[in-house]
Amino acid sequence: MTQIQQNIPLRQYNTLGIDAIARYFAAFTSVNELSELIEKDPIPGKTPFIVGGGSNILFKNNVNALVLKNDLPGLEIIKEDADHVYIKAGAGEVWHGFVQFCLQHNWAGVENLSLIPGCVGASPMQNIGAYGVEIKEVFESLEAWHLHEKKIHVFSASDCEFGYRESVFKGKYKNQYVILNVTYRLNKKPRFNTSYGAIEQELERMGVQELSIQAVSQAVINIRTSKLPDPAKIGNAGSFFKNPSVAAATFEQLKKQYPNIVGYPNTDGTIKLAAGWLIEQSGLKGFRRGDAGVHERQALVLVNYGHATGKDIYDLSEDVMKSVYEKFGVSLEREVNVV
Repeated sequence: MTQIQQNIPLRQYNTLGIDAIARYFAAFTSVNELSELIEKDPIPGKTPFIVGGGSNILFKNNVNALVLKNDLPGLEIIKEDADHVYIKAGAGEVWHGFVQFCLQHNWAGVENLSLIPGCVGASPMQNIGAYGVEIKEVFESLEAWHLHEKKIHVFSASDCEFGYRESVFKGKYKNQYVILNVTYRLNKKPRFNTSYGAIEQELERMGVQELSIQAVSQAVINIRTSKLPDPAKIGNAGSFFKNPSVAAATFEQLKKQYPNIVGYPNTDGTIKLAAGWLIEQSGLKGFRRGDAGVHERQALVLVNYGHATGKDIYDLSEDVMKSVYEKFGVSLEREVNVV
């Protein structure tokens, strides 16, 4: 049984590298361990705080609660049919490790989501997405432990109410469940999605003659590493802001003023803008205040150059949002969870 520790630094448990302190801390690798730790919670009545890969968290303050690190392992084939393979992955599995597992077996659907930091458990919580693909497209179901009822619930895709970087676990069920495992439906025959971003140009640069999920994955990895900082070298949480959507009429007005503005049509008729472009046009790309900064190659990423506090990063994000609103009249929203 894992022991509950006191006053544990959380720097290694968040990719922004923020030096917050957990009043109590423990890790779990089974549902039984999770259940026992919750029973032994030194602060009864206070909901424990769950961390996975820590790639989408900004610790603005110390955490006056029991912090539980989700290390639930496992990769298992549940079933397969003529077209699909269903894989159950433990919530503590590293996401990119899961992607590589699928690539090794030639199972398609997650290749565009290569190199996204974090763990499997966060993928449905955030409905992670990149390069034209979202997790909801390969999601089958998940099991989650209700912290108060102390029992397992099964969620289908419709139960999760997936939206853009959203699910019920970030909204109405926030801090009520611990995701235990996720079952994904992978395709035996690939349906390639190379139209988004610079994938086609990168595949051409790589000299790819015959398209494969491995080639798409490598193209995505090449693009990500060229644009995004490695959290192991410089603290960051990937995309800090969501790409905002505006009415089509608003987009047309903005286009008159800013002919180079980047926009992608949504299915509901609105236009999704590129938050990174808006931030860059606001003159903030590469901006730095102390050890908190806007990344020099990708303005969507806020970085910790070493000793920035959570408040430093938060205050910078507030300034970015204010600058973009003042210039474009567009409100940015954080993708990162502020604690």
